[in-house]
Amino acid sequence: SRRDFTVNAMAIRLPQREFVDPFGGLEDLAAGVLRTPIAPEKSFDDDPLRMMRAARFAGQLGFDVEESAFAAMVAMADRIEIVSAERVHDELNKLMVSADPVRGLGVLVDSGLAARVIPEVPGMKEATDEHKRHKDVYSHSLTVLQQAIDLETGPDGAVPGPDLVLRLAALLHDIGKPATRKFEANGSVSFHHHELVGAKMAAKRMRALKYDKETIKAVSRLIELHLRFHGYGEGAWTDSAVRRYVTDAGPLLERLHRLTRADCTTRNKAKARKLSGAYDSLEERIDVLAAEEELAAIRPDLDGEQIMSILGIKPGRAVGGAYKFLMELRLDEGPLGEDAARERLLAWWGEHAGEFEGTRTYEN
Repeated sequence: SRRDFTVNAMAIRLPQREFVDPFGGLEDLAAGVLRTPIAPEKSFDDDPLRMMRAARFAGQLGFDVEESAFAAMVAMADRIEIVSAERVHDELNKLMVSADPVRGLGVLVDSGLAARVIPEVPGMKEATDEHKRHKDVYSHSLTVLQQAIDLETGPDGAVPGPDLVLRLAALLHDIGKPATRKFEANGSVSFHHHELVGAKMAAKRMRALKYDKETIKAVSRLIELHLRFHGYGEGAWTDSAVRRYVTDAGPLLERLHRLTRADCTTRNKAKARKLSGAYDSLEERIDVLAAEEELAAIRPDLDGEQIMSILGIKPGRAVGGAYKFLMELRLDEGPLGEDAARERLLAWWGEHAGEFEGTRTYEN
């Protein structure tokens, strides 16, 4: 009776090997129903995390939450606040990597649990425009999540599913829209810089839920970059812009490819084909440049030791400034070779040495 749901309250009595099912768990299992063995109010009061587990099982198993259990979840949603962030985080992760997280998230949101655990998700409903001048941001985000899941690969692919980072980024990519929504004079709706605001909001929420630093960094970076591609569709990018796109994405590039493609939810088939074709073009250019220049490992033509030797300086701020200059040069113009890079570095130093007054040199 102290188990969470009847489908988990079955046993085999040993050594008789007698099936024990005092609460009708087998029947609920066959029906795909989540029902508590005792009154749901008592069960959820004993452990409020069971309410989140109901949402997780809905996504993981495709089960429905029994009516009285769901009513108790709605009435007792605030009780989840007494559960540690670590336990909530763990249950949320299990939901996100389940077979159907969209279904489970629907239970979280409709019950009011999401408003206590990850309020930015139901908060996206605040950006819904009653005059239909902009798409439903909440529904759009769930669609993007499902489309991102569909783009995950098998175990030997670039993004093996289930990929928690990609799924969290897809779910949260537009959470900055309510805070940045603006009704323009021409009747349109804008969300300027929502990707930057959303990245900060996601990082803040994930820190509150005790996510590790690497996961927070990866998810927030994907959110920050998810709109970058749209500049490509509006006009041809230079090789420099392509290099920067790859460099900024770093090890997240394959996930960014999938998030960007998943973010296209338009019903306009011509527009969807155009966006898909544009991204195909970008990926092809990335592949060509990668083959020519080893994009994944872009570095300046000169390293720190060479910079110090050429300029006659010791480690310090000036080396970092010179390295940054050479990196920008590499992104803008591609590989120069050491001789050409040396000439450009000396010319730069001639103009900027004064900015690093007090820099230690070998002569000093």
